[in-house]
Amino acid sequence: MSSILKVDEIQDTSGNNIINENAGTVTIGKAGNTTNIVGKLQNDGAALSSGITMADQWRLSADLAADGSNVTITANFEQVDDPGAGFIGSAMSVSSGIFTFPSTGIYLISTVFDFSATGSAIAQADVKIHTTTDNSTYDQTTANYSSCVQGALTTGYTQHIFDVTNTSTHKVKFVYYTSTAATLRGNSTQTETGFNFLRLGDT
Repeated sequence: MSSILKVDEIQDTSGNNIINENAGTVTIGKAGNTTNIVGKLQNDGAALSSGITMADQWRLSADLAADGSNVTITANFEQVDDPGAGFIGSAMSVSSGIFTFPSTGIYLISTVFDFSATGSAIAQADVKIHTTTDNSTYDQTTANYSSCVQGALTTGYTQHIFDVTNTSTHKVKFVYYTSTAATLRGNSTQTETGFNFLRLGDT
């Protein structure tokens, strides 16, 4: 046999509001309270996204030479460490240029890159995002080409949304290319070539 409790407000022993209903609006707790939800919140039976639980930023800490071929960046990575740099949750990890995600989810991956034309003019320069879903075969997901005259600088930006359903198999790396000899610029005190990772929600 079921029982029904009909009240408009529930208080603790000190008279503080726990649950209150007024004109169709249910209020839990009061200003300044911490509300701990055990389990998952749902909206009409559908699970709510946990939202942004991870944000991480990396950069190239020193220059890399470009020589007219595709090269995977395998060195000179550092997590951004400027005063006030912001992060959320667990960080990415990197080994030999392969980045591993801290948890499953939908991620926005982005990179900004700077090249300098050390020899002749650069007809084409870019940093591409490559992802894998089997920890073996990589797919080029983006390309954003730039160019510049000799002695000048060029910059570009590209991004990709990646569904990470398994952190052991779903990974990302970055490949750079220039049509002629050039320098992919890196710096340990400011971001010239950077790599950002933002977890947008659950997979």
